[in-house]
Amino acid sequence: MHPKQQRLFEILREMRSTIVAFSGGADSAYLAWAARCALDDAALAVTADSPSLPRRHLQEAIQFAQDFQIRHEVIATTEFDNPLYVRNESDRCFFCKDELFTQLDTLAASRGFASVCYGINVDDTGDFRPGHRAAGRHSVRSPLLEAGLTKQEIRELSRTAGLPTWNRPASACLSSRIPHGTPVTPENLAMVERGEEALAALGFEQFRVRHHGDVARVELDPAELPRALSLEMTQAISRALKAAGFRYVALDLEGYRQGSLNPVGHASGHPQLPVVG
Repeated sequence: MHPKQQRLFEILREMRSTIVAFSGGADSAYLAWAARCALDDAALAVTADSPSLPRRHLQEAIQFAQDFQIRHEVIATTEFDNPLYVRNESDRCFFCKDELFTQLDTLAASRGFASVCYGINVDDTGDFRPGHRAAGRHSVRSPLLEAGLTKQEIRELSRTAGLPTWNRPASACLSSRIPHGTPVTPENLAMVERGEEALAALGFEQFRVRHHGDVARVELDPAELPRALSLEMTQAISRALKAAGFRYVALDLEGYRQGSLNPVGHASGHPQLPVVG
């Protein structure tokens, strides 16, 4: 067994029982699987459902738990009831995770679980992570981080374990597509989700649809940009995003990158990008 995976199992066993915050992405899926291996039914994976979670991700999480016999529940979270979350300042993720961990704390107390944990890893510590501050506030454990696991190691160990999530593209909640300062609403998140489902249907794998009012700013993995730049494909992308509810469609020539909205600020200033159609 890989030494870091062995250490992860040891950490989980020391926790005795735990609730895993399980979004269905590569990191939380690996953590949920590891907790199942180390703790059997003393581990419970919990997926938080709200308008910020794509329906496809919810179904993938449910299927993953079924396929690997992971004890799993879905709960509804109410971060949209909090005006501090809806107004979408740079600390929005804090209020989302605070709501999640408040509910998981309550669930853990009522079911007798000794801890709550989530899937932050070593690489995540170099990014702006208000949600990690919420984890600290609730004394939520970070077993992947404690074991010293990087994103690449998690993917490789997931592949070795036969987990279909090993090469799943990086994912984040739909609210991350809305520029800070623009309120997040179920309506604008639904537009983003429709747009991203359309890109997936066109065969793209790593992408984001950033919501700038009437403008959809499409970020694609740089390796996929050449395919997107053919006249036929630009027209297909334009039709798909307009059908999702946007008036204009822009293709970001820098391609996909995490946190691209962080420096943009408020939505009053659109980035200077070529309009696809």
